[in-house]
Amino acid sequence: MCHQTVSLTARALEAEGIATVIVGSARDIVEECGVPRFVFSDVPLGNPFGSPGDGEIQRATLDLALDVIDRASWPRTTVKSDYEWPTEEWRANYMLVDDSNRAELAALGDQRRSNQAAAKK
Repeated sequence: MCHQTVSLTARALEAEGIATVIVGSARDIVEECGVPRFVFSDVPLGNPFGSPGDGEIQRATLDLALDVIDRASWPRTTVKSDYEWPTEEWRANYMLVDDSNRAELAALGDQRRSNQAAAKK
């Protein structure tokens, strides 16, 4: 889900008196939106609660989020999760565009634009 959309939704809920905490991995976006409480997980996008199937880490992340929502005493609180992704390979490939994948990514972009244009008709 889009970090910005979730963050702005959280701000709207907070304005109505509903407490929120965001658990995410796009720190720059979430903090710029000014959410009241944020658990930052330094992991690949889409995995803020840890590796798929890792119930222990997922539960620990949920417990941390509930603790933050309970204990945060000032606005715009950010707490970093201690969880570390099992490998660092994702960092080297994150947002990578080079000669090895440029043509494939361009074709995927062309296909996405074509699909969008067809959907509008």
